[in-house]
Amino acid sequence: MTNPSTNGIVLFAHGSRDPLWRLPMEAVLARMRAEQPALDVRCAYLELCTPDLPSTIAAMAAQGITQVGIVPMFLGTGRHAREDLPRMVEELSQAFPQMRLHLSPPIGEDERMTALMARIAAEALVP
Repeated sequence: MTNPSTNGIVLFAHGSRDPLWRLPMEAVLARMRAEQPALDVRCAYLELCTPDLPSTIAAMAAQGITQVGIVPMFLGTGRHAREDLPRMVEELSQAFPQMRLHLSPPIGEDERMTALMARIAAEALVP
């Protein structure tokens, strides 16, 4: 993605009824927006929270976003990340043919995330 004005990122998470659950996701969103203000970054949720992925993609399309990276903010690849999300992205690609949607692997599968979680967990022994 080279032109931030037509590019976007969707941080895609499961969702929860607990409003505090969203805080870490929104912190990632805020940090990305601060570091890359020209990039359209949004959160979307599978269930129990709004907005959902279809409405988020529709809103981005309406604003002229043509390339979107969808980042599953999951630690592992369960059924949602393995089956539901790819199917949703395929349906959205057909519904919005003017957009290029790219689905990344779940963030928890990135070796950098694994290393960071290991370092954080190791600090549990330090008073």
